[in-house]
Amino acid sequence: MDPPSKSWSIHTRSEIIAKYQILERVGAGAYADVYRGRRLSDDLIVALKEIHDYQSAFREIDALQILQGSPNVVVLHEYFWREDEDAVLVLEYLRTDLATVIDDAKKKKNGLPVGEIKRWMMQILCGVDSCHRNMIVHRDLKPGNLLIGDDGILKLADFGQARILGEPGFDTSEENPQTYEHDGSSLQAGSGNQEQGTVLREEYFRVLDELKTKRSAEDIDKDTNIPDGNTSCLATCTTSDIDDDPLKSSFSYEAREDEGEEAGCLTSCVGTRWFRAPELLYGSTNYGLEIDLWSLGCIFAELLTLDPLFPGTADIDQLSRIINVLGNLDEKAWPGCSKLPDYGIISFSKVENPPGLEACLPNRSPDEVALVKKLVCYDPAKRATATELLHDKYFNEEPLPVPVSELHVPLNRKGEDENSPWHDYNYMGSDSDLEDFGPVNITKTGTGFSIQFP
Repeated sequence: MDPPSKSWSIHTRSEIIAKYQILERVGAGAYADVYRGRRLSDDLIVALKEIHDYQSAFREIDALQILQGSPNVVVLHEYFWREDEDAVLVLEYLRTDLATVIDDAKKKKNGLPVGEIKRWMMQILCGVDSCHRNMIVHRDLKPGNLLIGDDGILKLADFGQARILGEPGFDTSEENPQTYEHDGSSLQAGSGNQEQGTVLREEYFRVLDELKTKRSAEDIDKDTNIPDGNTSCLATCTTSDIDDDPLKSSFSYEAREDEGEEAGCLTSCVGTRWFRAPELLYGSTNYGLEIDLWSLGCIFAELLTLDPLFPGTADIDQLSRIINVLGNLDEKAWPGCSKLPDYGIISFSKVENPPGLEACLPNRSPDEVALVKKLVCYDPAKRATATELLHDKYFNEEPLPVPVSELHVPLNRKGEDENSPWHDYNYMGSDSDLEDFGPVNITKTGTGFSIQFP
């Protein structure tokens, strides 16, 4: 007897339509469809996210359950999941996102007021802080995944690539609750106590090292016998990332077969290229929460300039843009970088007198440039944590962050999936890694080959 066919249509699910009226599809991607719906019991408008990939569904549900009650993380009301059916998550409906805020400000050609920028930044930091205090790395932070409600509250969403580095509920400083002022009221933003000091950086890295050691010995994705390093690429990258890449047998967004067989390795095939940390671009499978911090720096820079910081057209172009601004990635800039999987394979010509981030942030204040520099730096250990940044002097100086109620929340365009905040935004562009670089030097080495880019 043949197994029952898998239904990919939310409209056929009796347990769902008994509780929700499905109004319209508002977003679609390779691995999920999102519908706007109405809860019949109280007319609450919700988002119903039908996820076609097991790993993504499991990770999103797991992360959102742990983060329930975090004010700057999207609310998971309930979910439906049974054998031979896709998971359907019932989420709070938020009609716009930070990408729309940036686009709207750019069209007006007058930028975002500094007070509004600071409030958006603080809300993002509070959401990331909640994740990181629970040892959850989001792995796909970008403006399109930062949803915004009519009231101006910003919330992190799309946890399909998230990974829990510790046990569920683990908190690095659980005994010391800490709050931040949010529009004149007290907002819970993780744990810790400012008077007693936040979690020491040394303690954080000690805990992370212990978790990495444990993961290397025993970590296989929960409820499955397939290691993360061999499964996530197809679940998180566009098809063109894999099929069209001339370097796919060696470059970062294709997990190596031998790595996939090692229990516990993460995959470098995560995130959206413009916001992807350099360690991921060089193929690291042993990273931590710091990849989110790099993404934060790119988001903050885009808030300040209304343009993406490093809009790479392919992964090699992405690396080239970063190196041309920050300078060459070497042991001086980041001790240990030479151990990255693809470091010996891909190299660039030496950059003389790199302009630095100042050149990317013209007409911005020294404090604003300094804030981005605390996040956009090669060495992950030197990136400021969300907790540290929430106490940065930048947010306590004039002009102060505006109240949330005074934030300008633009209307999203209706009737166009590609402009919905629930749409799977694609910042990645083409994957023709080699065509924009002209001639390259390919040299055989003892372990394979090396590619030198101009």
